[in-house]
Amino acid sequence: MDKHLGSLLEEIHELERVVEQKIQQTKKNLPFEIQNGRAVFRPEVRKQHRALVRHALKMLRESSFLMIATAPVIYSLIIPISLLDLFVTVYQRVCFPVYQIPLVKRSEYVVIDRHLLSYLNVIEKFNCVYCGYSNGVLAYAREIASRTEQYWCPIKHAKHVKGCHKRQCMFCDFGDAEAFRSGYVELRSRFADLEAAEAIVPSD
Repeated sequence: MDKHLGSLLEEIHELERVVEQKIQQTKKNLPFEIQNGRAVFRPEVRKQHRALVRHALKMLRESSFLMIATAPVIYSLIIPISLLDLFVTVYQRVCFPVYQIPLVKRSEYVVIDRHLLSYLNVIEKFNCVYCGYSNGVLAYAREIASRTEQYWCPIKHAKHVKGCHKRQCMFCDFGDAEAFRSGYVELRSRFADLEAAEAIVPSD
């Protein structure tokens, strides 16, 4: 891999870490502390939160008929998403050790905690569980798929692809047969970026 591209990748990883920290901590004085992996609010904050609950029945009355009618369509996606979760987990557990690909940590992608907020009603809590699980599984599956693609087919596309994963920037150029044949074995095992990311502890 060219040195310029390598330095760009390092900059990208660093920027991603900074963005993740900014997303997670938008305020300096947050009203909670993390204890045993859970957010714990001060009693006065919990009291304020409970006072801001929007009752579920009122929420339903104020929703349009079409919004309520389309809800089952949204929730029905839980079936294929759950199957995806199961299948990609079994797949990486069985195959990645054989290929010597680092396993993707599911807990880093599937995070369900917003239902613990006391200012949400039962419908909002359910929606937060659903969204957290669904988006987490899709991100988890995408990372598994990207590592698989790096191992089996590390070649860039000829056409511009929207939303391509970051690992593709390491792939061989489309049509560069010599680079593919000479670098294929090395590309298959190039997961040093994961080791580097795990070695860095995010700052407060």
